[in-house]
Amino acid sequence: MRFPLRQIAAAASLSCMLGCHPGPPATATATQASRVHQLMPSPRTVAFGYYDAAAAPVLRVRSGDEIVVGTLITSSPTRLEQAGVAPADIQPALRTIYDSVTTRGPGGHILTGPIFVEGADSGDVLEVRIQSIDLPIPYAYNGFGPRRGFLPEDFDHARTKIVPLDRARMVATFAPGIEIPLRPFFGSIGVAPPPTMGRISSAPPGIHTGNLDNKELVAGTTLYMPVHVPGALLELGDGHAAQGNGEVDITALETSLVGRIQVIVRKDLRLRMPRAETPTHWIAMGLDTNLTAATKQAVREAIDFLVTARGLSRDDAYMLTSVAGDVAITQLVDGTLGVHVMIPKAIFK
Repeated sequence: MRFPLRQIAAAASLSCMLGCHPGPPATATATQASRVHQLMPSPRTVAFGYYDAAAAPVLRVRSGDEIVVGTLITSSPTRLEQAGVAPADIQPALRTIYDSVTTRGPGGHILTGPIFVEGADSGDVLEVRIQSIDLPIPYAYNGFGPRRGFLPEDFDHARTKIVPLDRARMVATFAPGIEIPLRPFFGSIGVAPPPTMGRISSAPPGIHTGNLDNKELVAGTTLYMPVHVPGALLELGDGHAAQGNGEVDITALETSLVGRIQVIVRKDLRLRMPRAETPTHWIAMGLDTNLTAATKQAVREAIDFLVTARGLSRDDAYMLTSVAGDVAITQLVDGTLGVHVMIPKAIFK
């Protein structure tokens, strides 16, 4: 199914759509100064394994506000200890949440939120500017299990590896002589799905955005998500210290994160699929249980962006996507597969 970006009335808006930050959001008045909130994970501030339009918000913010938000590693304390993490190095909040949170969804991610963004409503777009991401613990893990990942027929056993993180040098020591540059990002940033969908798993991404596992969404990037319920009900989690495109064994370098984000309600945009922006690229996305269908959707999203935001004809947009856009597999392991198209900004003079 094709999800076009609706035409914006003013030509000036078109030049900024997903391509620049056009100043104060329409929902904030000139007298409102942005506030900075802090939201750390605790039993009362997380949604364990789900997105849900009926979930009670744990924080209310205004459009334009900033939030310092913490997220927890996606693993139980017991599993981490069995893999070699010293008990003293397990975050107390992780133990408390596993011991006391009994309401859990079908997914396994501990998501911080939901956050109610005042003024956001169904049909709007929530712009999330990712300002910084820090690593609060000095380790991550990578693991796979039987019948999971992209090659379940090849691996009939489970294995978990604890990977030390050098936060000063920003590298992970995967093995002697193998270092991985760290590019931390939230694997899951999403809003509540439409109420008719009920409580959904945190594992597959969808129209609520959610578990994209897009390694491009590091500090300095912006994510644009369609909103389906009043307040949007934003949740974040699934912290990654680094990841390869595809995430083929089903995990990245899984870790805890502390990030600073700014949320802005965009009433001048209409999206049916998430899009993103880095300092150097625009990113169009496709999601489907079929890889070919996900790819077609991502390419169509790229074409629609170039037509609507950059003023190209559909023919030229198709051609430009072919000669300058990079189509990449985002992830192959979440049930709903992800594909994204990187459109370089530098080609526009």
